Amino acid sequence: MSLILTEIKNKVGIITLNSEKTLNSLSLEMIEELKTVLEDWKTSDEVASLFIQGAGEKALCAGGDVRKLHDAIIEQQSIDGTKVPQQCFDFFSKEYQVDYTIHTYPKPIIVWGHGIVMGGGIGIMVGASHRIVTERSKLAMPEITIGLYPDVGGTWFLNKMPSAYGIYLGLTGARLDGADCKFLGLADYYIPSSAKEIILDALEKAQWNGNNHQTVSAILENISKETDIPESQVQIHHSFIKQFEDVNSLEEFSEILVNHPDKDDWINHGFKSFEAGSPSSANIIFRQLKQGENISLEEVFQSELNLSCQCCIHPDFAEGVRALLVDKDQSPKWHPATLNDVTKEWVDTYFTPLWSHEEHPLKNLGKKE
Repeated sequence: MSLILTEIKNKVGIITLNSEKTLNSLSLEMIEELKTVLEDWKTSDEVASLFIQGAGEKALCAGGDVRKLHDAIIEQQSIDGTKVPQQCFDFFSKEYQVDYTIHTYPKPIIVWGHGIVMGGGIGIMVGASHRIVTERSKLAMPEITIGLYPDVGGTWFLNKMPSAYGIYLGLTGARLDGADCKFLGLADYYIPSSAKEIILDALEKAQWNGNNHQTVSAILENISKETDIPESQVQIHHSFIKQFEDVNSLEEFSEILVNHPDKDDWINHGFKSFEAGSPSSANIIFRQLKQGENISLEEVFQSELNLSCQCCIHPDFAEGVRALLVDKDQSPKWHPATLNDVTKEWVDTYFTPLWSHEEHPLKNLGKKE
């Protein structure tokens, strides 16, 4: 079974992430297939625009297949735990190349962000030129709960959000619906899921005359203009989020969140994830977003590859996946165990470069071939 299905109809290249059983979670094989298709279609006269969707109705993509990464880490630990497992390196380096390709693609890419879109799924969606959410979209970057951090360009897109939403979402994995995504700039269009065939039909009848971005925009504007967007929970909580705007340390962030008097369901969900999440992750997320405020997209993916590979040789990532997905005991034994136990020196080890600038595997991002 092919993990990526493709077809071309009137110059519309349709890509389907085809692993419905795993909610279209990204495996290394899927990423490699997607990379090939994107490269082939970049210069093909047969394709004027791309439409990316997930198989089935439940998810665009529920993230990376971290279970496989966990197994690779455990296997590597029995040989030499100081070395990054090859499979993890291949996964992250190729995933970020695909994400970067989408961000910088010369043709319009429409992403149907319906159902669950998490982690690596957001990586595929966020860089596209035309991002659609529906009444059933559910987005989150809950990496703190598995000892990771919001990668796939999170350093970039979380820092582009208004107010302190980026740092808050990064540290709490708070859930977002379609209206929230539109408000935060993670999506361009809110369209009912029942209109999907109308969109595909309009794209398949379009005149592709050169200004293809404009052609796609006009179609989607026209279809979305009748839709009433519900109230965004995220927007309702703006005064709460504003409190985090001038936070300069993780301690300050934690204090405001823990001591907030009237935690409703939305705040409480984020609070619980922050409390239960990896203390090391909380620290690296805070530093990642503060350090990455003004860096280029190329530097974002270069720094994230380093950080992700470091997570594979630090204890919490494998432990977080074990607790959530392998043994499913929901009781990770974090190391260090509490926020107070995490030292600056420990956090520094996550940011220690694994390669020199000249040897960095993604050093050619953005450079002409």
